Amino acid sequence: MKTLLRSIRALWLAYLVALTSQGRAAEPTVSLFPPTVKRVVFLGDSITYAGQYVEDIAAYQKARFPDAKVEIIDVGLPSETVSGLSEPGHAGGKFPRPDLHERLARVLAKTRPDLVFACYGMNDGIYLPLDAGRFKAYQAGTEWLHAQVTQAGAAIVHVTPPVFDEVKGGHAGYEAVLTEYSAWLVSQQTNGWDVVDLHTPMKAYLTAQRAKDPAFALTKDGIHPGDLGHWLMAQAILEHLGVTAAGSAGSINELLAPYPDGRQILAQEQASQRVWKDAWLTATGHKRPGMKRGLPLVIDPQTGASRLVTNAVPGI
Repeated sequence: MKTLLRSIRALWLAYLVALTSQGRAAEPTVSLFPPTVKRVVFLGDSITYAGQYVEDIAAYQKARFPDAKVEIIDVGLPSETVSGLSEPGHAGGKFPRPDLHERLARVLAKTRPDLVFACYGMNDGIYLPLDAGRFKAYQAGTEWLHAQVTQAGAAIVHVTPPVFDEVKGGHAGYEAVLTEYSAWLVSQQTNGWDVVDLHTPMKAYLTAQRAKDPAFALTKDGIHPGDLGHWLMAQAILEHLGVTAAGSAGSINELLAPYPDGRQILAQEQASQRVWKDAWLTATGHKRPGMKRGLPLVIDPQTGASRLVTNAVPGI
């Protein structure tokens, strides 16, 4: 039965990708995701851990498709790379960057995803100029991630890294590194990979707005997007999933406006995701110091269904 469901899911995703030459799905009617997808996991670094773009997507899913039972899990981990690289003296020498290789098996085993979104690259070039060795490590890590997820029976959507703003973040030439990484990732569509390119539209948006206002920025530090930057990320993913209205919406609130409880659902998703992501990170384990300890989770060994132990108080 599991093999049959995996085959159906793979065929359905391949069909959606084939619907247009741009790899964009048809307008969804019953869920953002194929009918067999009940659990969606987002992997990434501190940008995914911050999670506003995940919250936006989760809120839209719930507002537009209230009857669809889809669990969205954010397990982004700050500082993490898929390349396994870390610069000397990272975090003031306190700890090396976490490596996804160390925890992915546990994440997949405990979350049991049907679909994974993975957004890496921002940290993988280590904020240095383009280098063949670092680029190869990013490519190898991404290929390994793709293989591990598919071998676990899930589909995977790769997401290009957000734009890096050298005006705010320094590191001259690093945006060119992320542009190169993004171009390589998009090129994997020819190998049948499902890829969302959010780097290109974010870069175009930043360039256009800065031409009007030289002080305009999507981030304070060149790396971590604010609310607008996270909306641009969610927008690109939602458009990829077939939500045409996302393309003309200036914010998640605008996209949710047609739904009477849209703002309330967004607030609920924000509150919920911010509790659950710490719980999942604690349950799946990692080696990054300084993370908040989440509430304990009870996971059903048969179904994978989870619940929080709410009479416990998370540590700091």
